[in-house]
Amino acid sequence: MFDALYWRWVPLLATLLLSGCASLDYYRHLAHGQLHLLQAREPISELLNDPTADPALKQRLTLAQQARDFASTQLGLPDNRSYRLYADIQRPFVVWNVFATAEFSLSPQLHCFPIAGCVAYRGYYSQSRARGAAALQQQQGLDTYVGGVEAYSTLGWFDDPILNSMLRWSDERLVAVIFHELAHQQLYVQDDTAFNESFASFVEQEGLRQWRAAQGLPPSEARGAKHREQFVALVLASRARLQQLYDSALAPDEMRVNKQAEFMRLRTEYRALREHEWRGVGLYDNWINAPMNNAKLLPFGLYDQWVPAFAALFDKVGRDWPRFYQRVAAMALLAQAERHQALAELSTNAEHPGTR
Repeated sequence: MFDALYWRWVPLLATLLLSGCASLDYYRHLAHGQLHLLQAREPISELLNDPTADPALKQRLTLAQQARDFASTQLGLPDNRSYRLYADIQRPFVVWNVFATAEFSLSPQLHCFPIAGCVAYRGYYSQSRARGAAALQQQQGLDTYVGGVEAYSTLGWFDDPILNSMLRWSDERLVAVIFHELAHQQLYVQDDTAFNESFASFVEQEGLRQWRAAQGLPPSEARGAKHREQFVALVLASRARLQQLYDSALAPDEMRVNKQAEFMRLRTEYRALREHEWRGVGLYDNWINAPMNNAKLLPFGLYDQWVPAFAALFDKVGRDWPRFYQRVAAMALLAQAERHQALAELSTNAEHPGTR
């Protein structure tokens, strides 16, 4: 399912984020959902020592604890109680995020909070609430999309648990997401999603490479990553064409027709890629065949935009994690325009190593 690859957005932090920009009922809902999650937690060490616990559950949690230890001892990530607890929330997703855009725009409706900064969604612990919120926004003429989230980080404000929703993943993905979410605890910059997610994605990818090497495992299968890159490239190209359309002076009716034509083109190009290069493997069929709109395209590119820059910086500091985190923290203090310029220069150097 495509959502599982991309909807790892940091959620709103319950009552810690109270401000006048949303209803009290919404915050009560967030506080109740977060409290229920916290109350469901139990130490993994106790579960592993419980002779009555499910052996399959104990096996997955043992792997999670090995990855958790590796994250702190080898990758220099925070050493705390996050992901040393387990919570069975008895549902497939922990939250559902609602994304919205104007009919002829690829800019998200932002929601701003004191700690998390401005984010491109509103999160709900109830699927029915999320769908209701999306329906209200649709009545206002907005494009909306509801995405289920299997895991999230509270940036260290709470001890985040391993959730039952995470255990549906493969071993590799479970390990990778632990690294990714702990990277958000290591460093998070308000109002710069591309920076935050690219940083966490690099830590996840490099961390996973080091984890596999330490376990005596071969490098990850490159084919899946290539498929993902090709698919993301298709969507980003579609987004670029849509942006050009929305920047034009066409009448709304004509723009509306062209918008739907672009979504049809995206589906056609995907099916050609699926049949001719992927030999019929339909990794993203569910996503591509579901209703399409602007809101559904929002996350693309954010998780990967600056990964080459962070990879170049990691090499530049001798692949030393503490030095790498120090340099990234210094970059985080820059104004956003300066920070992005520094990342762009690192990306250019990564493409042309002889210029370093």
